[in-house]
Amino acid sequence: MSQKRPTVAHRTHQVADQIQRDLAELIAREVKDPRVGMVTLQAVELTPDYAHAKVFFSVLAGDPQQSAEGLNQAAGFLRSALFKRLHIHTVPTLHFVFDRTTERAADLNALIAKAVSSRSKDD
Repeated sequence: MSQKRPTVAHRTHQVADQIQRDLAELIAREVKDPRVGMVTLQAVELTPDYAHAKVFFSVLAGDPQQSAEGLNQAAGFLRSALFKRLHIHTVPTLHFVFDRTTERAADLNALIAKAVSSRSKDD
């Protein structure tokens, strides 16, 4: 039986997932910059040629702008650490971007709760 080869998009997705897992561990254990607080990596978008990776993160505590600066300053160190872990020819240049999705979700939940409570008062 012959095995099906994964598509390029599937392979890119697998590599992006592996980068996300490895970066989460590296940031928690190796990054000593005080600007980088408790961050959670939300997603990694990888270009098809693996040259660049956009890493989306959220912050549990601290200033998102300072965390982004600290992470982007540590990007070279993190890239070299990824090179040692990943078995791919090209390790991408890392670009960290603050992800506001969780903040927006919390705001929408608050608005929905407010609308529901005001509707129940009217009834």
